[in-house]
Amino acid sequence: MSIRYPIVPTNITIHLGPPNTDAKNITIPFTDYISNVASSELYPTWPRNALVANIYSIISFAMNRIYNEWYKSKGYNFDITSSPVYDQTFKENRSTYENIDNIVEEIFNNYVVKDNQIQPYFTTYCDGRVTKCNGLSQWGTVELANQGKTPLDILKYYYGNDISIVYDAKVQDNVEGYPGYDVSYGSFGNPVLLIQRDLRRIRQNYPAIPNINNKYGIYDEETVNAVKKFQEIFNLKVTGEVDKATWYKIKYIYTSVKKLSDLYSEGLTKEEATFLYEDELKYGDKGIEVEYIHYFLDAIAFLDKDIPRLKTNSIYNDNTVEMVKAFQKKYNLEPTGIFTYADFKVLKNAYDSILKSFPIEYKEYIDELYPDYFLVRGVTGDDVKRFQKFLLKICKYDHSIPGVRVNGIFDELTEKSVLKLQKDYGFDVNGIVGPLLWKKVVELSKR
Repeated sequence: MSIRYPIVPTNITIHLGPPNTDAKNITIPFTDYISNVASSELYPTWPRNALVANIYSIISFAMNRIYNEWYKSKGYNFDITSSPVYDQTFKENRSTYENIDNIVEEIFNNYVVKDNQIQPYFTTYCDGRVTKCNGLSQWGTVELANQGKTPLDILKYYYGNDISIVYDAKVQDNVEGYPGYDVSYGSFGNPVLLIQRDLRRIRQNYPAIPNINNKYGIYDEETVNAVKKFQEIFNLKVTGEVDKATWYKIKYIYTSVKKLSDLYSEGLTKEEATFLYEDELKYGDKGIEVEYIHYFLDAIAFLDKDIPRLKTNSIYNDNTVEMVKAFQKKYNLEPTGIFTYADFKVLKNAYDSILKSFPIEYKEYIDELYPDYFLVRGVTGDDVKRFQKFLLKICKYDHSIPGVRVNGIFDELTEKSVLKLQKDYGFDVNGIVGPLLWKKVVELSKR
């Protein structure tokens, strides 16, 4: 399982003006941004503890914007604005203060959290003289620091005793939440789990959205129906598929109903940020994700001599590492032998290309290829019909299988037969047809 903890971004993209203005965007290192804001809003002569407390607030505010993709979920292509009306004061090309720069370098990968929540806390603040607010008072921090208060004492004074600091957070390039492809019927993995989690919570505020019971991270009929209703409610094209527009609308509504970008947030817990599937696979890992990439690597290696076709199972072993390295080299990826989310997108596209342009000399095998998405109850089409034909051949000699109608509809009878096969051959008994079950059914159909 993987936990989606916030990361400190290497860079941040700033819109130099209010969000809906025709101002330019600039991308700069995150530390430069924090130093710029702090030098624009604070006095370098303030006590160190006051400066540290304020800089923690500036860091957490910016990270909250980025973690929740606040502006990207509204259709903008930046992380934050330079406007203090909406965000924090940023002045392009301004000089910064050395003592502020030093503090930023010390604490830039620390941020504020609330209670048992994991998202960077929305540390709203104001100057405390010209403007007043419910959050931190910048001038008020000076008085508290002069009283001998520590930075954490100062933050607790304004934000409550249930806040704490996360220290030494991971620093890396920021990754867009949208997976880069439309998520639809048969898709699986953390992107699906994320959609399902968000829709379940949104449903509390919009009960017309159907519930989703599936916990496997498979995009099933319930998910399709929930997405359709969501799209209908929020005036999106009703397709039942999550494209980029639907993805970020779901993200925006989820952030809104949970008030993740609010001083009084419902918050995001560790459990809510924990997902079944790892974002990175390496030697020793095992499970459905490993089996999934093994299937696709083997299919590509069948046609591509640059990738060795080696024996694999459900464990990420030496053969996996060798095949992954060859695949990465072939597709101009860093040949680490560790399979990342970026690699998965390339692998998926490579397999899709095989399905679309299968060599004529291997035409007899094309029907045996897995269609690159999970088959679940309610799915229809030629891929279901192909699977049912294999299943029918098995039914003719194994009369314990309930049966099948070759109609291109993954109906109740098809599901019952799948469940029986899964039970008989040691698969998870869930009625879902993944790549390894597909492969097993093809093998059994040839007896």
